[in-house]
Amino acid sequence: MNNIKALTFDTGGTILDWHSGFKDAFRITGERYNYTNDWGFLANELRRRSLKSMLNLGETELPNHNFDDAHKFTLLELIEEHNLAKFTKEDVHYIAYETPHNFRCWNDFPKILPKLRKKYMVCSFTILSYRIIIDTARKNQLSWDAVFSCEGIKKYKILPEAYQSVAQSLQLEPEQCLMVACHNFDLDAAKGVGFKTAFVRRPDEWGAEGPPDPTPNPDHDIIVDNFPDLLKRLEKNLC
Repeated sequence: MNNIKALTFDTGGTILDWHSGFKDAFRITGERYNYTNDWGFLANELRRRSLKSMLNLGETELPNHNFDDAHKFTLLELIEEHNLAKFTKEDVHYIAYETPHNFRCWNDFPKILPKLRKKYMVCSFTILSYRIIIDTARKNQLSWDAVFSCEGIKKYKILPEAYQSVAQSLQLEPEQCLMVACHNFDLDAAKGVGFKTAFVRRPDEWGAEGPPDPTPNPDHDIIVDNFPDLLKRLEKNLC
């Protein structure tokens, strides 16, 4: 672990609280029309389905949509399925575009980020669109050393080429990169190409439903409950 030069962070869920953002947007919009749906469930369905549509995109042909597009077409499906016909075009834009571009980050990250940057290159490595990362970085005052969106790589997680491309762009060997995420599928794919991996628990990522894979793979190099603990573990490894 002493040869780590870069930390590559999954961003949606690990850094950004998408569940609260989507849930609140659904609730605010729905209450305007006296709808009483389960907004937490719809928030999770929007995330679950849009994520599924992005994973491994670019495996056989160039991607024809990004995550902003996925949020929109998934939301339109949910509106039809859950009898939300009063939602307008403006409501769709608010939920599918304005909301993710204004996600708040988890409160344990902003103070840790500048401390991590003193020792490492710290990057966002995400399947979210470039614009989501730019806008949320500005909103939450996050200073990334670099942003790697699969939108630009044209190979989406969990394809091995996505991870290899990031290491190559950083002019590092994969084992010099530490992938940080709260999702086993992302970390397992990164480890498969040689990255070191750090699992950070995010028990509230999916709201009351709880995360689909809360138990970290024991093969991860670091397993912690929060970002202050991650900083402590990395500092210990440098000693």
